[in-house]
Amino acid sequence: MLRVRKHLAPFFGGRRAHEVTSADVRDFIAHRKGQGAANGEINLELAALKRAFNLAFQAEKITRKPHIPSLTPNNARKGFFERWEFDALLPRLPEELRSPLTFSYLIGWRKNEVLSLTWDQIDLREGAVRLEVGTTKNKEGRLVYLPDIVKAIIEQQWKDHLERFPECPFVFHRNGQRIKDFRGSWARACQEAGVSGKIPHDFRRTAVRNMVRAGIPERVAMEIAGFKTRSVFDRYHIVSSTDLRDAAARLNQAVVSENGHTFGHTIQVSAEANRLNS
Repeated sequence: MLRVRKHLAPFFGGRRAHEVTSADVRDFIAHRKGQGAANGEINLELAALKRAFNLAFQAEKITRKPHIPSLTPNNARKGFFERWEFDALLPRLPEELRSPLTFSYLIGWRKNEVLSLTWDQIDLREGAVRLEVGTTKNKEGRLVYLPDIVKAIIEQQWKDHLERFPECPFVFHRNGQRIKDFRGSWARACQEAGVSGKIPHDFRRTAVRNMVRAGIPERVAMEIAGFKTRSVFDRYHIVSSTDLRDAAARLNQAVVSENGHTFGHTIQVSAEANRLNS
């Protein structure tokens, strides 16, 4: 594993497991922060370290384990794609990326979940997609019924599959090969669309927000997008500036009285009455 070879082994290498203390773990955390690593990245390394100690303890090769904490993530992004931004980006992307990224924008699945989709996971007749247990980040399976626009995308991909790439198992591909990396194409398209700084993972957050905006119950949105815990869902369901402006507009409507006067008018009339009575 890269994290072990690059970071854990150089720092803890040469020491016996039972010699590693909680203070050593704290020193490792300080060392990685000094290198500029984010808390989320350090957490992944600590998780690998904790796993190693747990396995050694279960096998009775050690009799004690150091305390290995979990850091509060400090690198949570807050980016959204507004509809105009997505519409500006889509035509500037290579053709083979438009369908999978539209899927991600609307459904909120992780990039790897979308790009690894195979035809045996698709039910064309029902318009449904299934992720099997153990194939997702949280290891849980998922069944999602697709909206019409996504069903149309899948049906077009199926037609292309039959006519041109019958041997390719992947729903989304580049000339019959799995799409693995598109950072260069993404960066160019974002720059041309005037949305530099966006990342594909912003689609996940955007999809959650849009589902809730559309009135989909939050527990259903969690199931569709694949959130295992409420805390993680809440971290992604961040209110955007557009939501706040919409809230202000709705509040403006809510404060209109039954006779058509606003509260501001009522306050003004009340002030005038008080002045005449004084």
